[in-house]
Amino acid sequence: MKNIFYTIAAACILSTTSCEHKNLCYDHAHTGIVNVVFDWRNAPNAAPKSMSCYLFPTDGGEVLRYEFTDRNGGAIRVPAGRYDALCLNSDTENISYRNTETKNGFEVTTRTTALLSDLAALGVRSSGAPRAAGTESERVVLSPDMLWSDHAEGIELKATSATQTVTLYPEVSVSRYTVEIHNAENLKYVSGISGSISSLAGGLLAGKAETTEECVTIPFDATFSPEQHLITGQLLAFGHCPSVRNRHRLTVYAVLADQSRWYYTYDVTDQIHSAPNQRDVHIVLDGLPLPKPIVNGGGFNGFCFCGLFILLVNVFNMLLFYGFINRS
Repeated sequence: MKNIFYTIAAACILSTTSCEHKNLCYDHAHTGIVNVVFDWRNAPNAAPKSMSCYLFPTDGGEVLRYEFTDRNGGAIRVPAGRYDALCLNSDTENISYRNTETKNGFEVTTRTTALLSDLAALGVRSSGAPRAAGTESERVVLSPDMLWSDHAEGIELKATSATQTVTLYPEVSVSRYTVEIHNAENLKYVSGISGSISSLAGGLLAGKAETTEECVTIPFDATFSPEQHLITGQLLAFGHCPSVRNRHRLTVYAVLADQSRWYYTYDVTDQIHSAPNQRDVHIVLDGLPLPKPIVNGGGFNGFCFCGLFILLVNVFNMLLFYGFINRS
């Protein structure tokens, strides 16, 4: 009798719990075939390796994500309903997502990084490195990858055997900032150089095509030509100044052959704000007064004297902003 009682009790429990379990319905009677089309008329040269499409049920249901290896889209099966849509390329390395449960909250951002990682091989530490005045609290982040995105609202998808089409129009969603510094002095003595731009937008609300309010500093690798007295660099960012018009400062960090370290700060606000094309901003500066190293760049003649002098220079550098001297 006990065995019969336990069997009946277990059956009752199973029947109760099974009534509460609900699977997402992909019954063909309640779904439809949807041809997702990515129309590249707004970015004809784009060549992403993969695309993601997010469908957000307007009734608040679970968000659906579909992945495409064809830049032009493809066919998917979707439960019938009303949706908002968002698409972006997914072949990225530096980009991460936050608040992906809703279209308007869907945030694209990048992770924190070291300010002077490009100079680490020269023994330069990012910790304690000088920052432009007023930007010390800004998060230092990676430059985003190339990004294309689009969004649409109120898409009605029916349970039908006929193929339905949803067309999205991805466009460039990041800005490129190029830097040129002409008439830079004594570049033949430079061992390494890098830069950063402050107070750029920290993220993108892809479902609204708006930048987030966070201001960040983005470092970039720089190259230099001693023959042309020229320094160049570039970075990608989500944009600048979401609602408050901030000042933007470009800082150049240089390490010379004598291991001395120098930094220079320029206010580039006007060039950024007045750029005719906010997706392609050119920053052009004239003059970078790098000094000659204390010792001849061709070699350390007189090892004992130079070694002692370099030691004194390094101690002096440590006392001044962890080795960086401001020559702005």
